[in-house]
This record gives sequence, C-alpha cells and structure tokens, in this order.
Amino acid sequence: GVLVKAADGYERLAEVDTVVFDKTGTLTLGRPDLVDAESHDPADLGAAAALAAGSRHPLCRAIVRAAGPVEAAEVREEPGMGLAVGDVRLGNRHWCGISDTAPADGRSELWLSRPGHAPVRFAFADGLRPDAGPMIEGLRRAGLRIELLSGDRAAVAAAVAGQLGIDDWRADCRPDDKLAHLRALAARGRKVAMVGDGLNDAPALAAAHASLSPSEASDVARTAADFVFQGQHLMPVLTTLTMARRVRRLILQNFGLALGYNLIAVPLAMAALVTPLIAAIAMSASSLVVTLNALRLHGL
Repeated sequence: GVLVKAADGYERLAEVDTVVFDKTGTLTLGRPDLVDAESHDPADLGAAAALAAGSRHPLCRAIVRAAGPVEAAEVREEPGMGLAVGDVRLGNRHWCGISDTAPADGRSELWLSRPGHAPVRFAFADGLRPDAGPMIEGLRRAGLRIELLSGDRAAVAAAVAGQLGIDDWRADCRPDDKLAHLRALAARGRKVAMVGDGLNDAPALAAAHASLSPSEASDVARTAADFVFQGQHLMPVLTTLTMARRVRRLILQNFGLALGYNLIAVPLAMAALVTPLIAAIAMSASSLVVTLNALRLHGL
C-alpha cells in the first residue's frame, strides 16, 4: 500500500532521526465536519461555500458538504491564510482581521469576513486517524524525535499534541514557517522526514531529507513526496521507515558478503589454485547467497 516514488527514497529515509508531522489530514482523518451547521444563517453558509468550493482544503470541503450544491466563485488562494474574492475573505482569524479576544475553543475554525457584515465563525470537528497513537509510539521506540507543525491555532494544535504525547509542537505555521523550521533542523545536523498532505506542506515536503504523503493529499503534496501511502491508517509511515532501515542493513550485509568472497576467491584464482569449473560454481554460489539474503526482507 505504499508507492515508492524516489529511486533513493529508502536510502534517505533510513538516515532519518526526526519525523515532523502536519496535523489536518495527516494525523487527523482530514474529513472534518462543520459543528452546528443548522445554526448558521443559510446566507452566511452559502457565501462561505461559494469561496470554499474553489479549494481542496478539508475545512473548505466540510463547508461545501454542509451547504450543498453551490456555484464556485473565482477565488484567490493565499497559502496558509485562506481564500478571497475582492474584499470577501474566508480563512484564519488573523488574515480576516479578527481579534485574538474573539471566542475560541479547541476546534479548528474558519472565519468569513465581508464588508458591511459581522464576521462569522465556522467551527469544525475532526478525529484522529485510528492508529495515530500506536504509530507515534512506534516511532518513539525506534529512537526518533517527533514534532508537530500545524497551521491551526495553538489551542487546536495543543489538543492534538496532548492526545498523542507529542511534546515538541508549533502552531500558526505558514508554509514559509514550516520550511524555515526544517532548514533550521537540517542546519543543526538533523535528518528530517516530513509527513504532510496539503498545499501548505509542499515546500516542506520538498525540502525534507525524506517525505511521505497520504494518497488523498493535494496533487502538489503527492508530487513533492518521496513516498505515498494509501488508506485511512498511518502505520505505513512506521512500516516504511522500518523497511528502509532493514533495506540499508541488508545492502551493507550483501556488500560485506561480496567483499569477503572476492578477498578469498580472487587471490586463489590468481594463484591458479581453482579450476574454471570451481570458479564458475563459486561465482554462482556467491550470487545466490546475496540474493537469498535480500529475500529475507519478506520474512522480517
């Protein structure tokens, strides 16, 4: 269930010591639902849906599902901020000019800002992927450092980080913030694997030492990623990293076997101590040994 897109992907993934996760659509299912959709004014919901229909972001999709069929507007998308048509904006509270003192909770949110109208808040509920907890624990047992970079507010990011036991997390991260953080980690000698799914994650996915993305991710994220995994589960992230380490270990073993064979066989051949028949048998046997050793991956 994992597509390996990069020829040297396993090599680079085996060297990773830090895994950085996006939140929405990566650690969470990426199918949030609009909370109390029936309590919103249909006109507000329709106006928001007209903008949201121009984006594949999970929160925008949730608004469109709640509003029903709607004619999409020609929108301008600001990565990490939101959508706009003229002076009408749908996005995060800062971009829409909403004060930090406005009501907030631990839910993801979008704000609709229109001239002459009061701003409208849309709150969303999104569950964690079913195996997110065991996967994070498996990565931790493998000796990896875990971080969370989220474009959501601190309250939302903190709630998810708390549920998964991730101590190192950052919120309100724009695409350039994520990219800068990955470059800072690389400057400190860290080998980072980025796991993300959205347009906002594409620069970080491309800059990471290795990168993984779910199959339902945005086109640009899948293009940037070295590995693409299918389904609603996150365990393929741990499986792929474990496989990469095993691949590297077997490659080194095979190099050792080949070197040992040549160190023994070549001097004997130069001393004329082996016949051509024995040399042919030995050569075939050495090839068989490294092939069988490589096939051990199926049993590991």
